[in-house]
Amino acid sequence: MIMSMTFAMERETASELIEEDRLMNDNDKCFVVTLDGPAASGKSSVAQQVAEALNLPFVSSGLLYRAATLLVLKHRLLPEDEAAVLALLGKHRVELIARTTGSNRILVDGQDVSAQLHTDDVDANVSVVSRHDAVRDWVYKRLREIKGSFVIEGRDMGTVVFPEARHKFYLTASAEVRAKRRVGERAAGLRQITEALKRRDQLDAKQLAPASDALKIDTTELTAEQVVAKVLKQIRTAVN
Repeated sequence: MIMSMTFAMERETASELIEEDRLMNDNDKCFVVTLDGPAASGKSSVAQQVAEALNLPFVSSGLLYRAATLLVLKHRLLPEDEAAVLALLGKHRVELIARTTGSNRILVDGQDVSAQLHTDDVDANVSVVSRHDAVRDWVYKRLREIKGSFVIEGRDMGTVVFPEARHKFYLTASAEVRAKRRVGERAAGLRQITEALKRRDQLDAKQLAPASDALKIDTTELTAEQVVAKVLKQIRTAVN
């Protein structure tokens, strides 16, 4: 499989905050911010706003798993069949487009499938696909190929993929609150979404352990803007 990470906008200037961080850590050329946490904890919206505030590309790592899951469903494969999933991925070109503004896009063989990645069917199967060690290793390898500075959200970002990142955050919230955030985005009702999230938490347990040096933020009672403020404050504190 061919995977390319494309930044649609040039990163011509970095904020003074990023420059200060680089000066303090002159052996490092990258400013990487990781946000981990369970589904619907607010990772994507917070990461996107933090990236915009820092004028950095935003990377949604989970879209790679969703793209793989979409392919599995379209080709009617068993998500549990790791060998078949890997063979299928090898037959398609998938491209993740990360930008400093707007959402990430996923192209499969040149076709934009972004609108198909957040459905009940994909939700129900993505944990099974992402549980395969070979699939995770493949995704991690592609993510590590990203050059430069960026804000990335997902699972295992601060523990496995970018353990050297200096700015790590772990967002969480109750299953009930996370389900309410998804009502309207999915066809299922609140109760079904709540149960689905709890099942996914169990399936994703291996990937949901926070990094020991990550700042943990419970977003249950917070707005996205409040969480963004906490993240930016922590980054500024760490740099200064």
